[in-house]
Amino acid sequence: MKLTDYVKEGVAILEPRGKIMGGPDATLLHEKLHECIEKGIKKVVIDLSQVDWMNSTGLGILISGLTTLRNNGGELKLANVTEKIHSLLVITKLVTVFEAFDSVNEAVDSF
Repeated sequence: MKLTDYVKEGVAILEPRGKIMGGPDATLLHEKLHECIEKGIKKVVIDLSQVDWMNSTGLGILISGLTTLRNNGGELKLANVTEKIHSLLVITKLVTVFEAFDSVNEAVDSF
């Protein structure tokens, strides 16, 4: 997984690319979230449009990110959720835990 990020209207936008499967991916995403929190940015959108595949460990990474942000007074939202990932969220009932939006702009505007 590769990860790029930028800030839009005070919201950190994280753009993972490739597969999210745990190991180094978890560390990379977790470090980026802590970096955002240290900078005082507690609103985060993860743009999933470039994620090809995600396993259960990848879902765990998202849950961990959500928990980390909420414990620090922040919030994490998802944008551009692909059909495959949406199916995973439905099967695991995580669709009720994460707020998901059709675009990054909609997610940013929801804060």
